[in-house]
Amino acid sequence: MGRSRSEGARVIVTGAGSGIGRATARRFAAEGAAVLVLADRRPEPVEVTRAEIERLGATVITMPGDVGEPAVRDAIVDAMLAAAGGVDVLVSNAAPFHPQQPFLEFSRDVWLEDIAVNLNASFYLGQRVARAMAVAGGGSILYTASINATGAGRGSTSYCTTKAGILTLVKVMAVELAPYNIRVNAVSPGPADTAWSVQLVGEEKMEEFRHRFPVVPMGRLASADDIANAFLFLASAEAAYVTGHNLVVDGGLTARVYNVADV
Repeated sequence: MGRSRSEGARVIVTGAGSGIGRATARRFAAEGAAVLVLADRRPEPVEVTRAEIERLGATVITMPGDVGEPAVRDAIVDAMLAAAGGVDVLVSNAAPFHPQQPFLEFSRDVWLEDIAVNLNASFYLGQRVARAMAVAGGGSILYTASINATGAGRGSTSYCTTKAGILTLVKVMAVELAPYNIRVNAVSPGPADTAWSVQLVGEEKMEEFRHRFPVVPMGRLASADDIANAFLFLASAEAAYVTGHNLVVDGGLTARVYNVADV
C-alpha cells in the first residue's frame, strides 16, 4: 500500500513501547507520518520503537513517563507543538497492567491508577489536543477502549469501568467537536497477542492460544497490527464521515451469545 493515508501527519501515540501502541506507530510511519511523539512509562521499550520508526523516515520524539501524571501529559503535547506546530492525530492507548482481583478484595490503589491512566489521561490529553486542533482546522482523536467496556471481565473492575467511561467520553467529544472538524473515535480490541496478555496468562498458555483460541469465532487472537490497522483507517480520509464510533475488532467474539451444546 502506498504512503498516502498519513502523508505528512503529526501523530501522538501513548503506550508506544510495545504491543498495540508500537504497531500503531509503525503503521502511521509506514503510511507517511512525518512527526511522531511516542510516550511510554518505560524508557527502554519506547526507544526500540523509536529506532523502528526512524528507519521508516519519520522524525521521532520519545517521552518516557506515566500519562497518569499531569506534568507528563502536558509535556507530551508541548513536545509535539514545539516540534511540529500542531497535532493531526492523537492515539491515546496507554493502560497499566494489573493482575485480576475479585471485586470484594479489589485494591483501591489499582482503582485509582486505572482512573488516572485510562480515564483522566484520556480526558486531559484529548482536551489539550482538541484545543490545538480547533485552532488549526481539525484532526482525529482516537482511543483504545476494549470489548470489556460493554461487559464484565471477571477480576477487572477498574479496567472495565474506565474503558466504559472512554466510550462515553468519545461520544461527548465527537458531538461537541464536530463543528471544528475534529473526529473522535475508539477501537475496542478483543483478545490479542500482546505483552499485556502474556502478563495476564503466562507465556506457556499464550503460546497455546497463539495456535488455537476457540472462544473467538474466527479461531485466533488479534495481532497488534489488526488493531493498528483500525486506528489507521479511522484517522484517514477514508473515515471522513465517521465520528463518535466504537470500532470493535474482536474476531466476532461479542457477536456470539452461546451454544446450547456447550452448556
